[in-house]
Amino acid sequence: MTFNENASVGGSSARRRGRGAAVAGGGIAGLGAIAVLLFQLFTGTDISSIVPGISQGGGETGGGESVIENCQTGADANTRDDCRLAAGQLALDQYWQSEMEGYRQPQLIIVDGSTGTQCGTASNQTGPFYCPPEQTVYVDPTFFSLLRERFDATAGPLAQLYVLAHEYGHHVQNIAGYMEEYPNNGTGPDSNGVRMELQADCFAGAWVGDMTEQVDENGVPYLQAPTQQQIADAINAAQTVGDDHIQRESGGAVNPESWTHGSSEQRQRWFETGYQQGTGACDTFAVPGGSL
Repeated sequence: MTFNENASVGGSSARRRGRGAAVAGGGIAGLGAIAVLLFQLFTGTDISSIVPGISQGGGETGGGESVIENCQTGADANTRDDCRLAAGQLALDQYWQSEMEGYRQPQLIIVDGSTGTQCGTASNQTGPFYCPPEQTVYVDPTFFSLLRERFDATAGPLAQLYVLAHEYGHHVQNIAGYMEEYPNNGTGPDSNGVRMELQADCFAGAWVGDMTEQVDENGVPYLQAPTQQQIADAINAAQTVGDDHIQRESGGAVNPESWTHGSSEQRQRWFETGYQQGTGACDTFAVPGGSL
């Protein structure tokens, strides 16, 4: 996943908020730590029901907002996580404007340390998440750095933009009325929560399949076509954060009735469905439970 170096990415509305540099990784230990970290990274979800003993940290909250500085070109986006996310916002907004009538862009907040939201504290401990009442995506890039430093290339550029695209998928669900029509009805393999997450994976895959079509004001594509290896990495990332994989890595038994996001096989398959067929194939709510 590489931005064209001469692409203009300075028009992002992303903002930085918070203060301090919370220490990532506190409270996560024991068998399956990498899987737990990845699950939080890709879902921003409290997983205490799946993996008991996980504590959520957070540094200081508050702080004002500021622009993402020195983020003007694709070369900047290839160098820095925060700029990559801000640049990804431009491509995602352009994509969804063409895909959805009446689309309105969410706010993207790059979290520095931690900050309060209407959906709880956003930090590198909670991972990226979408807050529906604010129509805002929150991401702390230090979490990507933690995974890259401790677990090699687990959180590479494509994985980061897949995460962002997944959260954008939740925004689309919100403004399209899916969240109102299919409210949370508990856990389980056929739950609305699982269907919601699989659809967001499908939406993310659809964008990855079309990402070279978004261009800056000069007609320069923001992104180069992903390589087969990068696509394989994205699919692997989707598999890694399946509920069944997390449960196995935590040392427990697989319990589908506690699932909130779907199995590894489902997350991979729905990402690939979006990638190959586009958003029109992403209605997970129309699929019988046995076919999810």
